[in-house]
Amino acid sequence: MLRLQKFLAEAGVASRRAAEELIRAGKVEVNGAVIRELGTKVNPIVDRVVVDGQRVQLKRKIYIALHKPPGYLCTRSDERKRPIIGELLPKEWSSLYPVGRLDRDSEGLIFVTNDGDFALQLTHPRYGIRKKYLAIVTGRVEPSKLKSFTAGVQHRGELLKAAKARLIDANNTRSLVELELAEGKNREARRLFETLGMVVERLQRIQIGPIKLAELKPGKWRTLTEAEIKSLLKKL
Repeated sequence: MLRLQKFLAEAGVASRRAAEELIRAGKVEVNGAVIRELGTKVNPIVDRVVVDGQRVQLKRKIYIALHKPPGYLCTRSDERKRPIIGELLPKEWSSLYPVGRLDRDSEGLIFVTNDGDFALQLTHPRYGIRKKYLAIVTGRVEPSKLKSFTAGVQHRGELLKAAKARLIDANNTRSLVELELAEGKNREARRLFETLGMVVERLQRIQIGPIKLAELKPGKWRTLTEAEIKSLLKKL
C-alpha cells in the first residue's frame, strides 16, 4: 500500500507536494470516489486512481541528465511557444518534468524524470544537494569580495549564501568564478553577483551532487546509471 500522494509522484503525475494540492483540490478519484484526505492509501495493483478524468498507473522510472542550452525553458509547456527542454527529448518522454530549474539564459546540467520522490529529494532545501556553477561576469572580481558570498549577503530582503566561491581567472574586462550552492533559491547565482554590481554574461551548471556535466554536449542527454542514482540519494 502507498500513500496516495506518493503513488501520484511515483506515477509521474507531479511532485509529491504538487500531488497533495491536486488531492486537496478534489481532482483525484480512487475507485470512483473523490479523495481529499492526504493520508489515504492505495494498492497500485487493485485500486483505480483517476486524475482529471485520466487513469493513473505506475510507470517505469526514467532518470535523464540533460545539457540545457541557453534559450530553453525548464518547463513542460509555454503559452508563448518558446523553446522548452522537452523538445530536446524523445516524444514518448513528454510526461517527464525537470528536477529544479535553470533560468532561460543559463545552461548546463539538469535532470529530467518521472519520479516525484527523486525530484523532491534533490530540490528540497533540507537535503542540501550542492550544485556547482561556472560564471563569467563583467569586470574584475576581487577575491576578497567572494568572501561575502560565503558569509551571506542580503538581496531584496532575502539572505543569499554560497557554500563555496572561488576565483579562477580575472582581468579588467571579465572574471571567471566557480560557485557551489546548496539552497537552490531562484536565480541565486546571478543575484549574488548583483550585490557586487556585476552582470553575469554566462552561467553554466557543471555539477549536481556527485554527477558532472563532463563531455555532454549542449542539447544532448543521457540516462543516469543505477550507480549514479544511488550516489545522489546517498547524499540525502
